[in-house]
Amino acid sequence: MDLLPYWLKRDQVTHVELLPARAGRAAAWPDWVPAELLGALHAGGITAPWEHQVEAAELAWGGTDVVISTGTGSGKSLAYQLPALSAVLTRPRARVLYLAPTKALAADQHRALTGLNLPGLRAAVCDGDTPREERDWIRQHANVILTNPDLLHHSLLPGHQRWSGVLRNLRYVIVDESHSYRGVFGAHVAHILRRLRRLTERPGGGPVFLLASATSGDPAGSAGKLIGRPVRAVTEDAAPRGSMTFALWEPPELPGKDGNGDAAPVRRSALRETADLLADAVVQGVRTLAFVPSRRGAEVVAGHARAALEEAQPGLGRQVAAYRAGYLREERRTLEQQLTDGTLTGLATTNALELGIDVTGLDAVLLAGYPGTRAAVWQRAGRAGRAGRDGLCVLVARDDPLDTYLVHHPQALFGKAVEATVFDPANPYVLAPHLCTAAAEQPLTEADLPLFGADLALLDELVAAGALRRRPTGWYWTHPQRPEIDLRGTGGPPIAVIEAATGRLIGTADAGAAHHHLHPGAVYTHQGRVYVVQTLDLADGVALVEADNPPYSTHARDTIDLTVLEVRSQVDAGPVRLFLGEVEVTSQVVSFQRRRMDSGEVLGTWPLDLPTRTLRTVAVWATIEESAVAGLEDLPGSLHAAEHAAIGLLPLVASCDRWDIGGLSTARHADTDAPTIFVYDGHPGGAGFAERAYGMAAEWLGATRTAVAECACERGCPSCVQSPKCGNGNNPLDKPGAVTVLDTILTHLPPHTT
Repeated sequence: MDLLPYWLKRDQVTHVELLPARAGRAAAWPDWVPAELLGALHAGGITAPWEHQVEAAELAWGGTDVVISTGTGSGKSLAYQLPALSAVLTRPRARVLYLAPTKALAADQHRALTGLNLPGLRAAVCDGDTPREERDWIRQHANVILTNPDLLHHSLLPGHQRWSGVLRNLRYVIVDESHSYRGVFGAHVAHILRRLRRLTERPGGGPVFLLASATSGDPAGSAGKLIGRPVRAVTEDAAPRGSMTFALWEPPELPGKDGNGDAAPVRRSALRETADLLADAVVQGVRTLAFVPSRRGAEVVAGHARAALEEAQPGLGRQVAAYRAGYLREERRTLEQQLTDGTLTGLATTNALELGIDVTGLDAVLLAGYPGTRAAVWQRAGRAGRAGRDGLCVLVARDDPLDTYLVHHPQALFGKAVEATVFDPANPYVLAPHLCTAAAEQPLTEADLPLFGADLALLDELVAAGALRRRPTGWYWTHPQRPEIDLRGTGGPPIAVIEAATGRLIGTADAGAAHHHLHPGAVYTHQGRVYVVQTLDLADGVALVEADNPPYSTHARDTIDLTVLEVRSQVDAGPVRLFLGEVEVTSQVVSFQRRRMDSGEVLGTWPLDLPTRTLRTVAVWATIEESAVAGLEDLPGSLHAAEHAAIGLLPLVASCDRWDIGGLSTARHADTDAPTIFVYDGHPGGAGFAERAYGMAAEWLGATRTAVAECACERGCPSCVQSPKCGNGNNPLDKPGAVTVLDTILTHLPPHTT
């Protein structure tokens, strides 16, 4: 493509990685695949399977739970379709349940299945958008049901008696894109699958689980933790692959100002840079996906790209759109179809299009910032060059410590295996409500406890709290309503965003983010249109907005207090001590800033009156004896800068992003009586990230020290110690002092803490 040499000769490119093409290794079809399925696959152009597809299919057909963990575009779908479709075609009563993390992926898989034109195959999508009369037909007649964990939790499992015909004859459960179930959501899905097993396992066995995952550091371990029993992994990718050119791109520096008014280097926004690259690609006819980390960012990238294209050639801007969660169902389906048929050349999307949707003919992928894990990088990059075509991927660095570290240390991206998926089913804030929900579905017995990883002490606590009632036959849920569970840990039901002038529903937003992004005065963007929030009613779950186009962005500021509740583990390293334990965090959004869109200049600060929020979670923290840092002129600023950088680099070792975690630093904390840096999980009960940080503290903090020390700025900048989420406006910060703090910790900390 003509775009490739033009982009790669730009000064912004810090590294180019060339991944060579690879030939495929085919295998023979299993002899148990029925002739009609073979005929349909041949008619679709699949003349022979790849070796890894057959290996996984044979294991599943033989009754072994299996996870296939190979690259994007390697044909994982065929690996689970072979046993699943063979079962329903040869056994009239057999049923298959397919679970996808997104509605778009389930819809895409449904299109693929119906495209086979197989007599006897009755595939149907059943999700929150499915009318009740269609659900009745699906329960009675569909033999492949495509759905998601949300419907499984909210409808199918509670209504298991209505679904008894499906559950009784369930032969296979397919869990697609299983690596996406991480953090709190992953822990919830793990218990949903355990509840499904509990209702389907019977003498002689129950359904076989087939999981499909992007390449993962420990696919068998992660899949086993997800379903609650051992799983065999197939990881040798035998599919052909076109060559991939992967470029790391650092936006140029612009003049800017830090929070103290002193000159500090500021780089051009990754969103603006990505928008320009997307516009370049569309002009050249290069079909491109631009992955953006936030809903608002996707709108910004699409909007700037459209504006640039309209200026270059009126009408060309119509070939670019944004795609994200929060759109209405009809909007999402239209965009998916336009991307598939080529009506759209460029699409700015959140991770909603990361997973599995088979969009052929894509040439390039842009990543507006590191997506948090190496697994996500390769999953998204693999969207370009599918079906053996050559592809191009460009990672555009954000102005933060992790992105800056990666574009200057490419070996951390290209020279390492991808991470293991991190989630914690033992989180009591997840486990307890699922035990109650399981009891509401069918009384719990002691024999059920190992399935959930629970013990009698936890059940006694639930009985004492009035959640469960114990009887001779087990534990019962005796309340009229089912337990309320927030599967994604978003803080409650979604907030409806409504245009005040018309009463029109514009979209939805996570309740947990409402304090920061839907407070009165906040700027909100949807489908390229800009609104300003007038009121936020948390009780009713409604935010009223008015159309506007202000020349500024808004940024919430908060205050945080933290109390140590319990120490689970600690490392005593002389003047340095490292801890893992439970903490309680109290926070309140107290004000917001308006910043000019073009320069980032702070225009002022406005107070807010929002309620406090309390979070009981898991944290990792380090203390330093005052004598070890006595030479620092600004101890609070040094600790604060080290905390910011550590939060920014944690995604290097844990499958999270910086918005999943929080932090606090202080020159003397009441509970430690020492200078202390805390980093905590941003979800009740923790998501497993703090445990991962504690276990890999030396590697994590070593990379943090390198990122701060090697940054070319003098006093600290967004590439090293400034944070976009700092509630104190990035003040105080002492970059040289942060290096000293990190050196002190690393000098005494052992290389392994677990």
